Amino acid sequence: MDVLTKLFEQHFHSPVERVQPLQGQLGGSGRNIIRLAGANFSAIGILYAVHEENVAFLEFSRHFRRHSLPVPEIYAEDLGHGAYLEEDLGDTTLFEFLSKNRAGQDIAAEAVEAYRQVVALLPRFQIEAGRDLNYKVCYPRASFDRQSIAWDLNYFKYYFLRLAGISFNEQALENDFHHLSKFLLSAPRDYFLYRDFQSRNVMWREGRPYFLDYQGGRKGALQYDIASLLFDAKADLPPELRQQLLDHYLDTLAHFITFERAAFLQHYYAYVYVRLMQALGAYGFRGFYERKTHFLESVPYALKNLRWLLHNVKLPLALPALTDAFKSMLGSEKLQSLASQGKNLVVRIFSFSFHRGQPKDEAGHGGGFVFDARSLPNPGREEGLQTLTGKDAPVIDYLNEYDSVRQFLAAAMTLVDATVNNYQRRGFKSLMVSFGCTGGQHRSVYLAEQLAKHLLGRPGLEVVVRHLELEEMAK
Repeated sequence: MDVLTKLFEQHFHSPVERVQPLQGQLGGSGRNIIRLAGANFSAIGILYAVHEENVAFLEFSRHFRRHSLPVPEIYAEDLGHGAYLEEDLGDTTLFEFLSKNRAGQDIAAEAVEAYRQVVALLPRFQIEAGRDLNYKVCYPRASFDRQSIAWDLNYFKYYFLRLAGISFNEQALENDFHHLSKFLLSAPRDYFLYRDFQSRNVMWREGRPYFLDYQGGRKGALQYDIASLLFDAKADLPPELRQQLLDHYLDTLAHFITFERAAFLQHYYAYVYVRLMQALGAYGFRGFYERKTHFLESVPYALKNLRWLLHNVKLPLALPALTDAFKSMLGSEKLQSLASQGKNLVVRIFSFSFHRGQPKDEAGHGGGFVFDARSLPNPGREEGLQTLTGKDAPVIDYLNEYDSVRQFLAAAMTLVDATVNNYQRRGFKSLMVSFGCTGGQHRSVYLAEQLAKHLLGRPGLEVVVRHLELEEMAK
């Protein structure tokens, strides 16, 4: 941490006043990601021990910026300590922007336009910036070759199929993997492959996308990245929208290279399948093996995509053993239990003032959790913060400074997560979580908003947030 503070102060000539760990937003990343802020500046600090990956990210970032692509500026680095400082692109990912602008399968025009911007920028990474990229720094491979494909397929086989209890004939499945790999490698592969081009690796700020997490990039086929984005499991894009966005991508791609759409599409769905298997391998490794069960929340969405593929796509090669494994997955009681967990569980999150009393449980189940936040530092006593609320950035920054606030929130989230998982398994329909403070304006609102963000997007979960004191003030 000291190394990041030093980099910040050397670059901005200003002391660090606030520190906010962000690693909870990172899913499976092993990096420590920390927001550092001073009086007038903020930046994102990275601590990560894999030197080669750090080198790749820094080199790619500078290269993409030379091509005027929207990626973070690199402010400073100390690779000897596995540290670097980059531009702060805010807190809203494309996934979060999508989640806030949809009602089930009905996606608002703003979110559709955001995706159109993202897919239109992809060919610039793949072709324009890919032409003169230094592929020597790629890690762990310089291209998405037979070895890369084998790693992904075996990841799926051993960490998903095996741990999910799906039976398969190992030699027959290996034969199918061989045929699939050969077919994938027959597509043109002289382009930059972003590798993890999905909605959580795109930030949305002031109506524009910004791109992150391309450190695993290498040479490869064009189809892989657009397949990754459009079949991003938890984003759960409707098939019609996926097709519209694919058409928009191909229209844009035609401005960069000459290609035959039929030939492109011949390989496209094979890459959809291999990306789907790679993602399932990751869910299995993190969820079944490492016991980080929140990763398994994406499995139902991946199975939904798999079911659509089996019903709507015919690959130009036979893969009987793999197809049988897919069908067994769709029929698996263990995996179906993941898909059915907690359907229709509504989590109602309230903020309130203890002066007005606790919220009433309209669902009739007795009230759920009530957390008393009055022991935490009170922004309402700070000059300039009295008229603000727990939704406002200065109040959020103020509360994020305190270990006591972070510990309180982490403890509350742990209790709520355990209860949500239990309620989903048991088929319960309602859970109420309330945060109270003195005035119901700052601490309780902040905590309610943070918990709602934490739960957002989980399968089978509806999150409803109400700020009772703010509602009274607005009357």
